[in-house]
This record gives sequence, C-alpha cells and structure tokens, in this order.
Amino acid sequence: MIQEKDIAPDFKLLSDGGTAVSLADFRGKKVVLYFYPKDNTPGCTQEACDFRDNFDQLTKSGVIVIGISPDSVGSHEKFKSKYELPFILLSDPDKHVHEAYGAWGEKNMYGKKVMGVIRSTFLIDDTGIIRRIWRNVKVNGHIDAILSEIESR
Repeated sequence: MIQEKDIAPDFKLLSDGGTAVSLADFRGKKVVLYFYPKDNTPGCTQEACDFRDNFDQLTKSGVIVIGISPDSVGSHEKFKSKYELPFILLSDPDKHVHEAYGAWGEKNMYGKKVMGVIRSTFLIDDTGIIRRIWRNVKVNGHIDAILSEIESR
C-alpha cells in the first residue's frame, strides 16, 4: 500500500467533461486527490460541497482539487452541475486507480464485510510526492483538516 513520501501513482481517466486527465498534467502544482463512493449520496454530496465551499481558499493556496469515484462520466456531469462543483471529477469504473491508492478494499458496512470504496484523501506536492494521506475519512471536519495541513506547509 502506498505511503506518505511515496511518488503518487500516475493515471489517466476520463473527466466529467469526457476529456482524458492524467495526474502528470498537474506536475508543478499541489493536488488534493480524493476518492469517494458515489455521486448524489448524502456523505459524498456533503464532502463535495465542502470542497466547493472552500474552493477559493484551496486555489489561493495553489491547490488543484480532483475527485474520483467509480461512477460514470455522465453521472459526474449531472452531480457537478447539480451542486455547481468547480473542480474535476474523474470516472474510475474498473477501480484500477482506487486500487493503486489503496482506496478500494474490504470494509464494514452495517456489520457486514463488503468490498467498496474506502473514502480517502491524498495531498500531493508539486513534485508528485504524497505528503499526507487520510484514510477511512469521516466527512465532518475533514475539509478543516485538509486546510490546516495545507496552511502548515
């Protein structure tokens, strides 16, 4: 499993606009890469809206925000439009990028072990090194932890 100080695995996925996007496209910029389970669900919507509501502060700090889920490009387009999300959403239907980042695996859901998205966030520096990892993210207060980490660097 990848760790802090590792080089972030590169990838190429389709964005909400249908354009192929690679992590390498953002070399030279800091990236907050977050993995979430599903568009238009309560926790994922709150998380996306928290990023939206703090987007100006993130961009002033030189950060690019990218969300990734297994949902389709079409689902992302509707989700982005409905909540006026100003950042990139990427579709990973085969979950290859989720797996590369350790954001897909066994988890407990209502007392049962299931395979699914492990809500995770990665702060990647301008050279492509992972500087901070949050795994098994709880949405409430998460954006504050991210902002605090960015401000401390």
